[in-house]
Amino acid sequence: MNRRKNVVAAGLAATVSALALTLAGSAVPAQAAAAAGVDCDGWVHNNNPDHGIAGCSNNTDRTVTFRAEIVCGWAPDVSGQWVTLAPGQYGESSGVCAIYSSGVGSVGWTIQ
Repeated sequence: MNRRKNVVAAGLAATVSALALTLAGSAVPAQAAAAAGVDCDGWVHNNNPDHGIAGCSNNTDRTVTFRAEIVCGWAPDVSGQWVTLAPGQYGESSGVCAIYSSGVGSVGWTIQ
């Protein structure tokens, strides 16, 4: 009986994993298309290890909106403010981790 449950559980896990990969795979091209022509970089502030910053340049012919996504150690992650960039503009979004965090682990960005 346990062997049968294990086989069913393994089959269910494989199905869920395949479905998740399929859904994730279909979302990536849309996100990559939105990010084409937008150059971004992320860094930690020189004087404050809890402050993460993302800067983006809009090299497209349309308006784009982005925000920083900061991974904080030992504290909840934070998102920066949304920044809208006209074609050719540069802007920065930032966020600060909680005082009890171990600092910024990484800085990423989300582009709309």
